[in-house]
Amino acid sequence: MISIVIAMVLIWLLLSIASVVTLKQYAQKNLELTAATMSRSIEASLVFNDKTAATETLTTLGNQGQFAAAQVLDKHRHLFARWSWNPDNNPDTLGTLVSRWLFPTPVVQPVLHNNSVIGEVRVTARDSLISHFIWMSFAVLTGSILLASFVALTITRSLHHGIDAALQNITEVVHDVRSNRNFSRRVEEERIEEFHLFGQDFNSLLDEMEEWQQKLQARNAQLMRTAMHDPLTGLANRAAFRNNIAALMNDVSAQTNSALLFLDGDNFKSVNDTWGHAAGDCVLIELASRMVEFGAKRHQSYRLGGDEFAMVLYGVHSESDVQQICAALSQQFLRPFDLHNGHTVKMSLSIGFALTWENTSVETLLEQADRNMYLVKNHRSKIIS
Repeated sequence: MISIVIAMVLIWLLLSIASVVTLKQYAQKNLELTAATMSRSIEASLVFNDKTAATETLTTLGNQGQFAAAQVLDKHRHLFARWSWNPDNNPDTLGTLVSRWLFPTPVVQPVLHNNSVIGEVRVTARDSLISHFIWMSFAVLTGSILLASFVALTITRSLHHGIDAALQNITEVVHDVRSNRNFSRRVEEERIEEFHLFGQDFNSLLDEMEEWQQKLQARNAQLMRTAMHDPLTGLANRAAFRNNIAALMNDVSAQTNSALLFLDGDNFKSVNDTWGHAAGDCVLIELASRMVEFGAKRHQSYRLGGDEFAMVLYGVHSESDVQQICAALSQQFLRPFDLHNGHTVKMSLSIGFALTWENTSVETLLEQADRNMYLVKNHRSKIIS
């Protein structure tokens, strides 16, 4: 806007100067033509020495408003006739200054008769007419400049609004991407071609970034799953178990209706020794599958290592509830395990439990479950013996 104002002011000054210079040349030429016409009209009066006729001629032409004063001199340069417009009226100062600048001296036109100079005519320009014409020219020029400035400012404001809206749109998308990592957002189409092309390039970059982010998230999820799950059975591993137990013991509402089971194979070592580790892996995979099937979506199963497993029970309210679940879980392991080598094997697990509402820390909970599990295992060993 400042640039437009400065440019319009400079244009106004240049056009004003050019207009005044052009006006001076035009007015000078027009006054010369008026003096030439006057010399033709005065010729007869000078020839016949008729001062009255000369004065009447000057009066008639002067009343048309083409000049302010006129003098007719004879061939001896003596005043022959004269006329002036309101000689007693004091013209305005500015008009006088303008008139003196445009016409510093009166226009002199010789009067000829038979190609001989018989006198001359001196014509002075009219101040008010010149001032009115100049002010009218300045008014028209100023009005035109103001109108052009208004149109230019309106167009500039419209363009500025478009640029501001485009930059705001791009800025919001960049801020959302930077602050919220929202790579799904895109820059809307813009009416300004340069911003439209920039928006397309920026959206293409966001497409690549979004694809890269999705791959990174998938990779991180895979790494997290690998870090928190047992690769053989697919169950959550010891690290996930420790995190979830800690979260459980910090949740007062969950702690009042949960329990922990420790499971340990009774004769898993003999399976490995007899049929090999591949057969042992088949048993572990089948065992994990039965635990998941039993727990469904209600209870969470874990593999802690080797043939050691754990299960967190939710929605239990008494020790009898837990004992019933342990009995039902033991029934899941009575069916023989397929070794996928044409043989099957039976395997039992010792199950010990601990109630979360009877323990105040993770360590005491784990110790109680582990101790109860070994009590069950030792009891079974004595029975077998």
